Amino acid sequence: MSENKYPKFSVAPMMDWTDRHCRAFHRTLTRDALLYTEMVTSRAVINGDRQKLLGFSDVEHPVALQLGGSEPDELAACAKIAEEWGYDEVNLNCGCPSDRVQSGSFGACLMREPQLVADCMQAMGEATTRPVTVKCRIGVDDQDEEAALFALVEACRKAGVTTFIVHARKAWLKGLSPKENRDIPPLNYELVYALKRACPDLTIAINGGIGTLDEAEAHLKHVDGVMLGRAAYHEPALLGQVDRRFFGSEADVGPFEALEAYRPYMQAQLETGVHLPAITRHMLGLMHGLPGARAFRRILTVESIRPGAGIEVLDQAIEAVQDALAASQARRDAYEASLGEAANLRDAG
Repeated sequence: MSENKYPKFSVAPMMDWTDRHCRAFHRTLTRDALLYTEMVTSRAVINGDRQKLLGFSDVEHPVALQLGGSEPDELAACAKIAEEWGYDEVNLNCGCPSDRVQSGSFGACLMREPQLVADCMQAMGEATTRPVTVKCRIGVDDQDEEAALFALVEACRKAGVTTFIVHARKAWLKGLSPKENRDIPPLNYELVYALKRACPDLTIAINGGIGTLDEAEAHLKHVDGVMLGRAAYHEPALLGQVDRRFFGSEADVGPFEALEAYRPYMQAQLETGVHLPAITRHMLGLMHGLPGARAFRRILTVESIRPGAGIEVLDQAIEAVQDALAASQARRDAYEASLGEAANLRDAG
């Protein structure tokens, strides 16, 4: 397997989820994982409010901007803008199957037009010194998966692209919703492994249906990088193990430690007028599996929407978990004490 600079672990771009507040939160759990923005269309970057669309905190590095588009000149301009804004990578979305991207002839539609993708990537690469990468599916609709994936990669390789993040499912552009397209088309990890074997000089990362860090480590026997999406979002505590398991850090980051590190960011955002739910919605799964997790979610969901809600809501949610943990420990201690007493009685008898 070739040496590469692409991180072994990244968090997927997810529409409506991986906004700047989410990324800043995830960064408290992992220092080294590569984070991605939500997809931003090239037209929006050119014509829209760039501060709103592209602004991010320095704490987020390394962070990549994912673009949606199919016009080489437009994407080239966006790649240049991305570098000016300080992004560490520019990624082209060739995998999103939503009606929105189909109407704009980009996203997963581009799997049918490998030469157009190559033209876009060449234009982007010539416009920036940052790495330009492709995130794609293994095909769409009735395409032959192997032929579609290899054709796209080969065209882009000739255009100078060296890194591909492959969601190991087809996208069905008609008949399935974007949500169904994340679950129903069968996964074909072996095809992505075969791509890496056939192109050892390229950096290949795998995405799609990966739910645990154990699964991620297993994939790294075959490819260069692993990208997690929904699992990382819904159970963000697993990100606290990423730096140790994939980047050589000595210790994990626990949920309470992460929240303490996130507190200054939260306070600064609240002072600029950001509403608390915009921040807390990304934390709801942090205490998954711990006593008090349900109370943590309820407090962050219900109390954060009250007028004037501030950082005290987070404190209240943390306290609920700590109280539940203490009660759980007390029950365990009492149970162990009762076992000890029973053993003493048996010995005495």
